[in-house]
Amino acid sequence: MTKLDEGREPAVHPAPSIVVFSTASGAGYGLLFLLGLAGPFGLIPADRWLGFVALALALGAVTFGLLASTFHLGHPERAWRAVSQWRSSWLSREGAMALITYVPTLIFAAGWTFLERNGGWLAPFGLLAALGAAATVWCTAMIYASLGTVWEWREPLVPPLYFAFALMTGALLCHAVLALFEAPRGWAGVLAVLATILAFGLKTAYWRRLGQKASASSPETATGLGALGRVRMLDPPHTQTNYLLSEMGYQVARKHARKLRQVACVLAAGAALLVIASLLAPGLAGLLAVLGAASGLVAVAVERWLFFAEATHTVVLYYGRRSA
Repeated sequence: MTKLDEGREPAVHPAPSIVVFSTASGAGYGLLFLLGLAGPFGLIPADRWLGFVALALALGAVTFGLLASTFHLGHPERAWRAVSQWRSSWLSREGAMALITYVPTLIFAAGWTFLERNGGWLAPFGLLAALGAAATVWCTAMIYASLGTVWEWREPLVPPLYFAFALMTGALLCHAVLALFEAPRGWAGVLAVLATILAFGLKTAYWRRLGQKASASSPETATGLGALGRVRMLDPPHTQTNYLLSEMGYQVARKHARKLRQVACVLAAGAALLVIASLLAPGLAGLLAVLGAASGLVAVAVERWLFFAEATHTVVLYYGRRSA
């Protein structure tokens, strides 16, 4: 096995199922968070069909994302066992919180849809749904932030970024639904624009920090032999490709990563501009709002792909990789 290609960074494999899961579930929980807060406080009218479509969209995105995540497992039929280790595993806590959140959400959805109420005695269920959505997003972020083997994910900005992107995509979806139903949406539009600026502002700061910070991992730290001097590899662990290299030694060219960063930022800017345009052009509000939400979701999907593709796992140090 030769050294990894020059000009290309070894990274964690960005499996499509995980990219879809984190994008869809984040958007769903972001939308659920806003519905659970805005409904009880009277910011969204208790219209039966509006509530049905909005909550179905939120629950559909969450459920689709959770199901997509199981395709990355070796045995998807055993996914239910993931919640059994909630005392020690953030993955189990995420699964447990996702299941718990369904309970108040379904009660809130039933009241909104069948009784055309989203306040009063239903308000606590909406607030519990919002709290459960936020807690699940936190658990998702901590799955990665708690891993010491990937130094890029140990950045303090990772959990805030997960919250910011969930709020951004949730606000874009909420604004689109309100626009389609011609409901009051000024607050949702402003929130969507501000959340988009916040999310990609934090992401730009995150990328800058990674560019300024040398890798926290090296052959010396990985082997614990740094006190003896520089460590060099005599022979690679394997003479041909293997699972570890395909999953943890995925390679992305630096120039391609830079272009994708720019694509994500342009799409996010487009989403914000489309939302602003929808607020200024009521006749095209629904179309522009939907296009804005779609642009924002694609931007976050690109960002999420980069989140994995730019992350370097310590295991690649044993295959000749050393930070510059």
